[in-house]
Amino acid sequence: MDFYRTTTNGNITIENIPAKAYEYIVNGKSAIEWIMERYAVTQDTKSLIINDPNEWSKEHGNPTYIYDLLLSIINLSVQTVDIVNSIPKLKI
Repeated sequence: MDFYRTTTNGNITIENIPAKAYEYIVNGKSAIEWIMERYAVTQDTKSLIINDPNEWSKEHGNPTYIYDLLLSIINLSVQTVDIVNSIPKLKI
């Protein structure tokens, strides 16, 4: 039985993410968590400059870029885990 997870950033919630999608790890985190962290709105503590990736998306005429990217990463993660799990064990 596959379990499902939900991810949210305060504005958008994506539900029914297969738990195995979180098994695909990039730099010590699931690819989903990595994308969510990298594309979060942040503010530099010294300069108070706000980095909002959503602004770039709007400027380039693709306001759903980050959402679409996250859905692609979820799909990629599930497919990668399936492929890796289907590789036969190496017998030495």
